[in-house]
Amino acid sequence: MSRFEALLDAMRQRAQPIVFMNQRSLIRHPGPAEPPLPTSRPPLQRKITDAMPFQSSQPFLQSRRSVSWAAMLGAALFLAACSQEGAKAPAGMGAAGRPEVGVVTLHPQSVAITAELSGRTSASLTADVRPQVNGIIQARLFQEGSEVVVGQPLYLINPASYQAALDSAKAAQQKAESAVPTAQAKFDRYAGLLAQKVVSQQDYDDAAATLAQAQADVASAKASVETARINLDYTKITAPIAGRIDKSSLTPGALVTANQDTVLTTIRALDPINVDVTQSSTNLLNLRQAINEGRLKFSGPNVSVKLKLDNGTVYTQTGKMEFASANVDQSTGTFALRAQFPNPDRLLLPGMYVRALIEEGVAQNSFLVPQRGVSRNTKGEATAMVINAAGKVEQRVLTVRNSVGNSWLVDSGVGDGDRVIVEGLQLVRPGGDATGVEVTIDEATGEVKDRAQTSSAVPATSEVASNAPKTGN
Repeated sequence: MSRFEALLDAMRQRAQPIVFMNQRSLIRHPGPAEPPLPTSRPPLQRKITDAMPFQSSQPFLQSRRSVSWAAMLGAALFLAACSQEGAKAPAGMGAAGRPEVGVVTLHPQSVAITAELSGRTSASLTADVRPQVNGIIQARLFQEGSEVVVGQPLYLINPASYQAALDSAKAAQQKAESAVPTAQAKFDRYAGLLAQKVVSQQDYDDAAATLAQAQADVASAKASVETARINLDYTKITAPIAGRIDKSSLTPGALVTANQDTVLTTIRALDPINVDVTQSSTNLLNLRQAINEGRLKFSGPNVSVKLKLDNGTVYTQTGKMEFASANVDQSTGTFALRAQFPNPDRLLLPGMYVRALIEEGVAQNSFLVPQRGVSRNTKGEATAMVINAAGKVEQRVLTVRNSVGNSWLVDSGVGDGDRVIVEGLQLVRPGGDATGVEVTIDEATGEVKDRAQTSSAVPATSEVASNAPKTGN
């Protein structure tokens, strides 16, 4: 006899008489082996009562019996399911009772060491546009916020007075040039007469001086013409550099003066664009010490730089380091660095907050331990749980240098082939047994994204999954 049949038989033997109520009296129907109850009613009343039909109570009796059998059947099914669940291994346990944990096998590798420094972008070229002559602005010749090229007209100042000054200078030049031939002829004539002793030396010197003065007047007039032409050209203000132009601070009709403090507009060159960051002098000393000790291989003078934007995305273009400041700021203990990035799409604008990822060097034969597998002990030391070759759990004390993404760069405490536990740390203790299952860590988030299946883990997982809906029902 099965356990289920034995349970049903025991429940049948414990069945009690069923009591129901009709409209007139309480009738107790005995069970199969119970004798009828005596009654103290008179014979005539008992005959009348026994002759009355109780058809209205029969459905109620059948319903109570159905409910009782349904309850017994449900209880039997529940006990059977509980017995089957107890025979299985709990979730997360192997076939031999060992806890299954996710592990990552370590191997030495070359790790690029980067420094993440905060800073802001700045234009590679900046030009403030100011007037160089006095006058009234007649027109604005550019579209605000557009790209301009070198020499493109931006503003037009009333040129009437400057055109008149140019014409006057040209007239003065012609007047000066007209005096030169007469002075030249007189000088030549006096030179011949002096040879014949007809004129005195004084007359000859006066003629030479007159010629030189006439030639100087011509040169001065030419300079005046050039000055007037330059001032006339200044009435048309042009772009000194190529780039994106800002809004105009003044409108047509405004009076401007030469070299005024108010800037008409500003032009900024956005491609390429600079990124100015600061680095701690302490980090610089540590970097040079690591290079000298051979723990870090210098990547050379052409240092590549990545850029992380304010929203967390990485800029697609790679920049290069331009220069490092030659002095340290005494108030902050930092020095300035500048990197330059291509900006063809004008995604980067001056003043944006960014984080520069500067490649300082390469650490060869290094180990990267996922951060999710590293904790701290009571002394504050970094520790990790490792499964050795015998399947035992060991706690290792690590020497951590710095973070690389979602992993720690470890100098000591682990070796080649060590399996670090990164999932299920709450199931193991140092010295205990454990079964390691290889997992893959997502480099972007540091979470487990893929878990390998073992021969002992697959049946348990599938069995629990198949029984989960039954337990819920």
